[in-house]
Amino acid sequence: MTQRVLVTGGAGFIGGAVVRRLLNGSTAQVFNLDKCGYASDCTSIEAVLKELGPAAEGRYQLLRVDLADEQATAAAVRHADPDLVLHLAAESHVDRSIDGPGAFLSSNVMGTYSLLQAVRAHWEALPQERQSSFRLHHISTDEVFGSLGATGRFSESTAYDPRSPYSASKAASDHLVNAWHHTYGLPVVLTNCSNNYGPWQFPEKLIPVVILKAAAGEPIPLYGDGLNVRDWLYVDDHVEALLLAATRGRLGASYCVGGDGERSNRQVVEAICGLMDQLRPQSAPHGRLITLVTDRPGHDRRYAIDASLIISELGWQPRHRFEQGLEATVRWYLGNLEWCELVSERARYGGERIGQT
Repeated sequence: MTQRVLVTGGAGFIGGAVVRRLLNGSTAQVFNLDKCGYASDCTSIEAVLKELGPAAEGRYQLLRVDLADEQATAAAVRHADPDLVLHLAAESHVDRSIDGPGAFLSSNVMGTYSLLQAVRAHWEALPQERQSSFRLHHISTDEVFGSLGATGRFSESTAYDPRSPYSASKAASDHLVNAWHHTYGLPVVLTNCSNNYGPWQFPEKLIPVVILKAAAGEPIPLYGDGLNVRDWLYVDDHVEALLLAATRGRLGASYCVGGDGERSNRQVVEAICGLMDQLRPQSAPHGRLITLVTDRPGHDRRYAIDASLIISELGWQPRHRFEQGLEATVRWYLGNLEWCELVSERARYGGERIGQT
């Protein structure tokens, strides 16, 4: 890959993993467009740049831009002059969307609109050869499909049924991307993924929260009865799927990406506590810290992904079993407690419960 790649949200959890993979595994010029909000952090990217040396530094540039700013977004796209756009920038925490839905509409809906307008203008002005190979890959979530019962899985033909301000804003962004494809001919690919986990995730999501609470000997919150089910996908596996879809996926197609790792929240929490018992036996049993708390408003009961389309068309397979990925993740957080503390302090996040209305 020798092209110019623009990654939006590249200072976030999944976006950062994409940027690191591009720097390590390609010769692409990488432009990281990020507003550098509360959950943004470039420590992992800086480490890769330092390891790879000056040549890699010349291939990377951070563009500090809020996508909701149309003029700044258009200028950033002109500057990056991309052949490929990977759109990951989004407000993504359901609990925060309950407390402040406006930020999610601004970032996820209006930000996507601004990007689409800027990218469309850029694409239309490209010479024929570059125009014919250009792509915009929009990365979304399985939460746009709503909530499953005890059986069944989400697929590319599942009807949209978002239930939270976050998922509604992501559903809107998906529809905008599809509209720009059908109306203006913009070459796009979409993916909808299940819950990601792994190193470098901001410490407000379930898995890092549980690890850090257990490490500190603090009560571990478990929403409701703990039986809400998610399909867990290791972030590096997701990155492989994203790059395959971006470069080889059918234009106008959407692909569901899941880790084949269905677990209830209770199972996830108990698995982390079991790993903590092994790694820090002096504080065992960590399961005694599990504390049931009031459920999240509108909490979807179950998500599960049928990833057969991306498997059959693009040959993708998740490489990490949940148990393997979870152990690697727990070990990483225990070895990087200082980073967790620094990013939490910078974001003024103390591990408190949010999103209770």
